[in-house]
Amino acid sequence: MPTNQAIMKNTITTGTVTSGLLNPEQSKKFVQQTFEATVLGGLIRTEMRTAKTGEIDKIGIDSRILRKKTENTDDGNRQEVKFSKVEYATTAVRLPWEITEESLRENIEGQGFEDTVTSLMTRQLGVDLEDLYLNGDEATLNTDVDYDFLKINNGWLKQLATGSHVEDRTAKEAGAISLNVFYDALAQLPDKYNNGTLRWLMAPSMKQKWERYLLSQSIQNGGGLSESILNAPASIPSVAVPRMPADQIMLVNPKNLIVVNSYDVKIRKTTEGKDAIMQDKRFYVVHLDFDPVIEEKDAAVLIKGLA
Repeated sequence: MPTNQAIMKNTITTGTVTSGLLNPEQSKKFVQQTFEATVLGGLIRTEMRTAKTGEIDKIGIDSRILRKKTENTDDGNRQEVKFSKVEYATTAVRLPWEITEESLRENIEGQGFEDTVTSLMTRQLGVDLEDLYLNGDEATLNTDVDYDFLKINNGWLKQLATGSHVEDRTAKEAGAISLNVFYDALAQLPDKYNNGTLRWLMAPSMKQKWERYLLSQSIQNGGGLSESILNAPASIPSVAVPRMPADQIMLVNPKNLIVVNSYDVKIRKTTEGKDAIMQDKRFYVVHLDFDPVIEEKDAAVLIKGLA
């Protein structure tokens, strides 16, 4: 039998594994650590669906719909509910790793080394997921060093490039950070979305550039540095997100950013089987799927072209 046929014949497929899962408490801790490893974890929305592809329904109504009442009269005016949808298609991903029994025996932490490695993998999983939520791009060139990672799906930044409001600073002030960056971006956003829920999402280095700009202005003009404008340009709080590109800023209500999953995170572990015995190893794999989508593109502004 050809080698590839032999591998397929002996491969355990979906539904045949009934053991080797981490216990519920371990799984809960794993998911919690993944969630807490990122800045956006507690700000964005997550939606659980049963199908890998589908739609998220949106329901809305018009504004200024109230009318004057005339006694004993029906003016025939009726308001409609508007329905729309956001399509999603989740992508399955996995994170595998192995630990030799020898490394556990000889490591100073002993069996605790397993928890240390698992914790590191957990947190990196959270960081990588947030990275993909933001920067994923299916059109990534295969010459890119991160091609295998970025091509997984399209992240929020790629989605915002079409259909949302874009403030391109390339030809404005040579892309330098200034007050105009924030106010020009805000001017593009319909006022109905400027309701106190917006946030500036920017890289830590961009936030530090903004701080340096304010310090410079303060020194030149002999004034003090306002903490409020430092942390909330245009009275909108800023959030430093490590995986945001250094030349872009996103103005959005974080709840407008959605991550769709079609099944819970599955963490598998085994110390049995031919490979585990012959190689004296423990094998681990995390399985999950996701799709980052945006509920309302009209309610977001992408600032790009910053120097």
